[in-house]
Amino acid sequence: MINDKQRTIIKFVNVSKNFREVKALTDVSFEINRGDIFGYIGHNGAGKTTTLKILVGLIRDYSGEVLIVGESLQNHSDFSNLIGYLPQDVGFQEWRTVDHALITFGLLSGMGKSELTQRIPEILEMVGLTEARHRKIKYLSGGMQQKLKLAQALLHDPQVLILDEPLSGLDPTSRYQMKNIIRKLAVNKKTILFSSHILGDVADIATTIGIIKEGVIQRIGTPLELQNELTEGDAIELVGHNLTTSIAKIQALPNVERVELVSNNQDRLVVTYSTGTNVQEVTIQLMAFLSENKIAIQNFNYLKPSLEQVYLKYMEGGTSH
Repeated sequence: MINDKQRTIIKFVNVSKNFREVKALTDVSFEINRGDIFGYIGHNGAGKTTTLKILVGLIRDYSGEVLIVGESLQNHSDFSNLIGYLPQDVGFQEWRTVDHALITFGLLSGMGKSELTQRIPEILEMVGLTEARHRKIKYLSGGMQQKLKLAQALLHDPQVLILDEPLSGLDPTSRYQMKNIIRKLAVNKKTILFSSHILGDVADIATTIGIIKEGVIQRIGTPLELQNELTEGDAIELVGHNLTTSIAKIQALPNVERVELVSNNQDRLVVTYSTGTNVQEVTIQLMAFLSENKIAIQNFNYLKPSLEQVYLKYMEGGTSH
């Protein structure tokens, strides 16, 4: 059990795993705190699923240390009551009904029939499958089947959820619903680690993001920390009159990397400066130019880098941390 004072729930310390000559993970270290939604992102084959399989005990031959609520995974026989796992490739026998499938999973995990009788309706309501309880699995949509996978992971009321690509292949409505379910679980103090290769999914719900590339952790931080690590204010947004006619002149100013016309309906430009530029100096230069050319400005903003820029920085050759 996780007590209320327990802060760090999952801890990887220099974990490495090779499959023959292939290095799946190299010195992977990170911590996940109670109630966190840890979004683990990287390209397919980056090492996400290997990490998750180590955590749930499906891979035991690795170096380094994994701690769950302060106890070594290698020295502890079973954390199954604490962890709920949604693998990418979980399969259901399609001739079963939703109810029958969950009863079977529950009995196999050691739950009693009376406990399941109470728990299954609660879980189905939580994931939005109440009306499909007696429907055969073969008649469920892809989104409903993904919700059923989440339901089986939640059945024994685990305090830690390990979700491998839980949003993969979902239509926009089902994706939105699943994200809301994950958020609500975290509010109820569930600790969640989920993997994805889609940045938008991670950015929408993660409280902490881990970027992995070729088995090596590139960066870990909150969404705001990752955005702030790139040069703040390296782009300036201008909204005003007669800006389009001045694009070439603005482009010629010192340290300007590019000028983009963002909107054709109004003069709205984004001026991007070279990395390492002194923001105060270039702002003074830009304002002096606008004043000298009698260009009226309605709005002026410093733009923070997007998470996509941070992600691409590491995917395209950033150094590991």
